[in-house]
Parts: sequence; C-alpha cells; structure tokens
Amino acid sequence: MKNQFLLLLAVIFFAEYPQMVQADSLENKPAPICSLGSLNNTQHYDLEQFKGKVLYVDFWASWCGPCAQSIPFMNTLHQDLEAKGLQIIAINMDEQPDDAISFLKNKPAEFIVTTDTNGQCAKSFDVQTMPSTYLIDRKGNIRLIHFGYRPDEAEAFRFKVETLLRE
Repeated sequence: MKNQFLLLLAVIFFAEYPQMVQADSLENKPAPICSLGSLNNTQHYDLEQFKGKVLYVDFWASWCGPCAQSIPFMNTLHQDLEAKGLQIIAINMDEQPDDAISFLKNKPAEFIVTTDTNGQCAKSFDVQTMPSTYLIDRKGNIRLIHFGYRPDEAEAFRFKVETLLRE
C-alpha cells in the first residue's frame, strides 16, 4: 500500500510539474546531428546549418493537446525574437505527414516545421514525451531540456530563451 501511495504521489507531482522531468544527460553537450525533411518533402534541413543561432527545437505531434497550445507561443517567440537570432524548428512525429498538415491548417506555424520520418532524430535527442523542447546555444550545445507545455510557464520559458540570446 505504501509503494502504491508513493507511486501515486510521483505521478501527480510529475503531471503537475512537467518541467521537472528532464533528460539531464544531454544538457550542456553538443546537440545531435539530425537530418530532417519538410512535411511535403520539398525541403531538407540539417540542424548544423543553423549554428550561430539559438535553436528552439520542439518535437510535437498532431494528437498532442499541449502541442496545440504551444504553437501560438512559438509563433509569438518567432515574431518577437527571430531578428535577435532565434530559430524555431518544430519536428513533427506523426506517422502520417497528412495528420500534421491537417493540424497546421487549423493552427498555422510561422516557423520551420519538419518531420523525422525514421524517428532517428527523436531517438538521438532521447525524446520521452510530447512536446519535448530543447534550447540549443549558438555554439550548438543543448542548454535546456523541457518536457510538456503549460501556458502558465510561458513567460519563464521566454525569459530563458531571451537570456540565451543575450549570450
């Protein structure tokens, strides 16, 4: 009974505070090298091509409720901070690209949206939940990992992005 209670407390804690669940093993290490395609397969991206910018890499899926909430936040960041060196790259994890394309008709993204068709990039980043966000500094090192999205955390997260842009 005691173990079940402790498990229940842990589940409640991590559900309420998703930012606390972090893959610290990747923080302050070089970001994995990923090769990504656009949803319609007309463009190709490599994360290394953005070295010198602060990267906001976001793994998301169309079925993810918090992901839908995070799109407007990322659009605002893109509008406000792109000129200061922020590059947002959203990596879709849907099995069918058409699911993401349909999703984006209702929640348009103003930043680069890619797909990780073979899941290799997500595996390299050790993605554990949707959304998973990685802030990468101008030198290519992962500086912050954040799992989940809650609107009440947006301002604090924006502050972290702006701090990284000032470095």
